[in-house]
Amino acid sequence: MKFLEYTPLDRLNDFLTHLNLGERTIEGCLEAYSCKHTGTDKKLSLSLENEILDYLGKSSDMDSSSPADLLLSRTSRKTVIYLVLTLSHMYPDYDFSAVKAHQFFTEESWDSFKQIVDTYMFEASKEWIETNGGTSLLEALYKALDEVVKLAECEIYSYNPDSDADPFLERGAVWSFSFFFYNRKLKRIVSFRLCCLSNLVADEFLTVDLPYEEDGEIFDDMDM
Repeated sequence: MKFLEYTPLDRLNDFLTHLNLGERTIEGCLEAYSCKHTGTDKKLSLSLENEILDYLGKSSDMDSSSPADLLLSRTSRKTVIYLVLTLSHMYPDYDFSAVKAHQFFTEESWDSFKQIVDTYMFEASKEWIETNGGTSLLEALYKALDEVVKLAECEIYSYNPDSDADPFLERGAVWSFSFFFYNRKLKRIVSFRLCCLSNLVADEFLTVDLPYEEDGEIFDDMDM
């Protein structure tokens, strides 16, 4: 996977990098990747493929309703591997398991994505219009994504792990979403991660930490 620079995404990233809305802060980022393997990706891709095949071999008696059934198709396995590789590039310090991660990927439609943005990004959308005027935040997202990955040809996935498999959780996080727009023909993926942080919780942590910092300063001035 190779990180790709696209100007249409820059304006949105500048707006979403650290959007302070008073009691909450929105942090978002769009990143484009080519699905062509780099040197390290080839080794990881093979490892993920072997992990999946080993899992399927041990699950040969599963019924058709099993989540692992989604991995039986080579095309589906390839998609899962691309998505996991993208996650690995987004979070290089986190070790993703393909077998575990695939259980948290859900195929979405543009309408379901739109509903989430409309619901959770309502205040951010108002701020976008006030700052940029003209089109709405959702329209700007559509235009930028369409320019990079041609939305009509895209498969859209969300990643919603449990807390043990979630690298997106941060101190004070209220909610987080991760979406992947995958164009199979172009062999290109755009990831879009969003996180809402509570400024009130962050302030509480700072207040709790402050006395310890002050104590440290006091001891620094004492002769031991």
